[in-house]
Amino acid sequence: MPVKVLSIFGTRPEAIKMAPVVKALEADPRFDSHVLVTAQHREMLDQVLDFFDIVPDYDLDIMTHGQTLDQITSRVLLGTSEIFSRSKPVIVLVHGDTTTTFAAALSAAYKGIDVGHIEAGMRTGDIRQPFPEELNRTLVARLARWHFAPSQECVDNLLAEGINPNIIIRTEYNTGVSALLLAKKILGLSATGTRPQTKKILVTAHRRESWGEPMRRIFGAVAEIARRLPEYEINVATHANPLVADDARQILGSVENVNLIGPQGYGDFVRLMAESRLILSDSGGIQEEGPTLGVPVVVLRNKTEYHELLDAGVVHLAGTDKDSIVGKTLEILEREECSVVSDEFSQSRAKNSTIQEILSVLASGV
Repeated sequence: MPVKVLSIFGTRPEAIKMAPVVKALEADPRFDSHVLVTAQHREMLDQVLDFFDIVPDYDLDIMTHGQTLDQITSRVLLGTSEIFSRSKPVIVLVHGDTTTTFAAALSAAYKGIDVGHIEAGMRTGDIRQPFPEELNRTLVARLARWHFAPSQECVDNLLAEGINPNIIIRTEYNTGVSALLLAKKILGLSATGTRPQTKKILVTAHRRESWGEPMRRIFGAVAEIARRLPEYEINVATHANPLVADDARQILGSVENVNLIGPQGYGDFVRLMAESRLILSDSGGIQEEGPTLGVPVVVLRNKTEYHELLDAGVVHLAGTDKDSIVGKTLEILEREECSVVSDEFSQSRAKNSTIQEILSVLASGV
């Protein structure tokens, strides 16, 4: 009898990284695959579902304007509990570090349902950076039966926290790499990253811990970069949250070579990344997606969990200080030999077995 698996996610990044897992589960006769979305983010989530042709079996539709972390947590906890009682899954899969991930894992643990945590073991070592992501993923580590860790560093983090080594599974990469490769196939993009001819920079910023003055410093840095590099077209994918979008419009709205393009669908965003010479972002997933496409990333955070990408020289930590962001950006673009992610790096990521590794464990571990 197929094993009943319920995949749960609620935000755009989770949906992207869970999409290849869901598609693989649907195609595998060993599993009875179902999907529950919380819609912690509504419109941005729906764009990804449409792109990957995923139709949820359950939709909690919890998003409200100005929602707080405790509201999200309580709604997900109660909503998933009700669905679990009706659907009776054998395995619940969650991804990464969102509030949906933590609350769904806790709800499953209360019901005695086995939890598989994809992208387990990512750590900055600072519970407030990123917030609440570092807190969420650390708590999920106490709840999961299987920890799918995408790097040796992630494995080591989990071992240091006392997690049983027998339930830590080292996967080749994060499933975000698999999602990007699937998206490139859908979009008809080349198999590996190639250096774009157009002079474009892509910027995204949304982190909760950067709201306010740090975000204004980031946008001030973008304005200065635009002034110093008038030959570059700078596309700023502003976040839907007015706390971010209003600052972007105020600081960048009149800058000639800056385009405020608003939130993008996933397919459009992949094209934007592929067309860019450099990406400036505080996103976690983009730190992997950019280099996989052959594009380096300047990280607009003080700390990152992607230490292996830092070591590889394909992401560069700049924080939220204006001078640091401007300096790092100019340094990378001026030293062209250092601004290109090697074909070898991109090609190595195009050949991965991460999804099959996860499914093999789930099929044999029940």
